[in-house]
Amino acid sequence: MRSAPEPAATRASREASAWLIMLQESPDDVALRRRFEAWKITSLPNARAWAAVQHLTQVAAAVQPELAAEWEPLLASHRAAERAARVQARGSPDRRFGRGHRRARLAAAAVAIAACLGLVVGPSLILRLQSDAVTDTAEIRQLDLPDGSRITLAAGSAVAMSYAADLRRVDLLKGEAFFQVAPNASRPFRVGTSDVESTVIGTRFDVRRDSAGVKVTVEEGTVEVTSATAGRTVHTLGPGEAIHLSWQGGALRSSVPPQLVAAWRRRQLILQDEPLRDAVAQLRPYYGGTIVLADDALAGKPITGAYNLNDPEDALRGMARAHGAVVRRVTPWLIVISSS
Repeated sequence: MRSAPEPAATRASREASAWLIMLQESPDDVALRRRFEAWKITSLPNARAWAAVQHLTQVAAAVQPELAAEWEPLLASHRAAERAARVQARGSPDRRFGRGHRRARLAAAAVAIAACLGLVVGPSLILRLQSDAVTDTAEIRQLDLPDGSRITLAAGSAVAMSYAADLRRVDLLKGEAFFQVAPNASRPFRVGTSDVESTVIGTRFDVRRDSAGVKVTVEEGTVEVTSATAGRTVHTLGPGEAIHLSWQGGALRSSVPPQLVAAWRRRQLILQDEPLRDAVAQLRPYYGGTIVLADDALAGKPITGAYNLNDPEDALRGMARAHGAVVRRVTPWLIVISSS
């Protein structure tokens, strides 16, 4: 059975993204420019897709992350070697919340870039108001709790805490956190992530939430993980055990050496057969710009290795090399990964 033809708008968006990269790489290629101009006037979807991609790329270039001063030396070393880095970021970071949300019904590739802009601008005002602690790009923070427990927040994360005579509860609102829990049999320690709850007496474990679901990994002790989506199913985990619970109710168990749990605390990203899309998602909070994975087929490719979170661009290039992919910095704050 033949597959359905690709919608004109989707095809135009994909082609517009490809044209953007080629024009950035060869700005003086007259023949390339002529072919592009011919493509652009061929159809209305082409013209609209190009306008959308161009507009959102300009927005990305204009928004510098909060850690621009720290990232600038690294970026400067690459600008001399790549033509795409000639496009300089304009403006200054907008630290007022609520101004980074740009909603527009644009073509598919442009929408992907727009969605990533939220990561550049920063957490929303609502998240800030709900949270007791928030971390920004590349920031890792330790929180000492009243009972002697400790939370280590990964970059781009947020938590809210509730303590009472018989209750110790932390809600992971965004990102990832490692918990070192002081034992207290009369006051169980609970970590909530929407429909998933982890309960312990005293242990050390990591919790990560993302668009796909929640992953809990245990370094020491025992953790009981309950999923409301899966009918209140309880999963018991010991040292070196992990479980990923999808928002749809699926459960996938795995194992990891305890000493490698939450390696991000040491600025390392340890991956074992992780889809590239998940690897990039874990890297995004440590990069002060926007990362777009433009190839759906490439997104599912497995990645195994150890990567340095202090140099996320180099980590991206290492991941890409594993599958012959290409990493291009279209602007100083926008990176695109594609198969070719």
